[in-house]
Amino acid sequence: MKFSRLSILILGLCPVAASAVTAPAIVLPLRTRIQPFRADGSWVEAQFGVKLVNAKTAIIITDMWDKHWCPSETERVKVLAQRMEPLLDKARRSGMLIIHAPSSTMNFYANSPGRLSAKMAPHVQPPPELNIPDLPLPIDDSDGGCDTPTRQYDAWSREISTLSIKPGDVISDNGAEIYNVLKQHHIETVLYVGVASDMCVLDRSFGIKQMSKWGVRCILIRDMTDAMYDSRMRPHVSHSEANEMVIRYIEQHWAPTVTSSQVLAALSGASADTPHRKR
Repeated sequence: MKFSRLSILILGLCPVAASAVTAPAIVLPLRTRIQPFRADGSWVEAQFGVKLVNAKTAIIITDMWDKHWCPSETERVKVLAQRMEPLLDKARRSGMLIIHAPSSTMNFYANSPGRLSAKMAPHVQPPPELNIPDLPLPIDDSDGGCDTPTRQYDAWSREISTLSIKPGDVISDNGAEIYNVLKQHHIETVLYVGVASDMCVLDRSFGIKQMSKWGVRCILIRDMTDAMYDSRMRPHVSHSEANEMVIRYIEQHWAPTVTSSQVLAALSGASADTPHRKR
């Protein structure tokens, strides 16, 4: 077969053209805490930027239930959900994977596409866990952390309906299952939203601690979370201050943080919206 000079030129240019196409990405200004002088043990705030490829980034929505056994937490979740929905919509349309993780409600989603996609993700053996020290929290939430005390029971049946579940979203409350999904989608970084900052966000099988130990880069969206804390418990501070203390703890020992407005600003400045992920 003979090729014209034009054909040869086109064939020669194809690799260059393909390499020039870059995946949509954003740069986030993250906040962490460091100890510049180990001698005095003090922590200081530090800032740094990180580039995230949208298609290699996921958001895990932690335990944003329709109802909580703690009445005040139910009300705080309602407020969070209203502010969270626009962020999730923008992230989804920008190519990020959305993972809904309302623990102990999987029966409600048993036959939904998002649930089935999680169950069908190819199994991947997680790597040996990193040895990350698990230091005590700065607050005492051993009483359940409810500032409007009542009996504890499984009050939830599903994720709060304010949050949309769209085609391409994933539903799971199992860490190993979610790890399979992350690997299936080549996810490198997970952004966390939801409750509670001192409990489920950290300690679930899909939480910051476990994913960090498996080598996944974790980031907390710090204004999209809330602590479970009763001010009658140590260190006897307000609810908002307790949440800030937990956020500082996470920044010191587990993961950097960012605000939702910073994520939205980065996504708005990134490339044009991309279609929903397809199964």
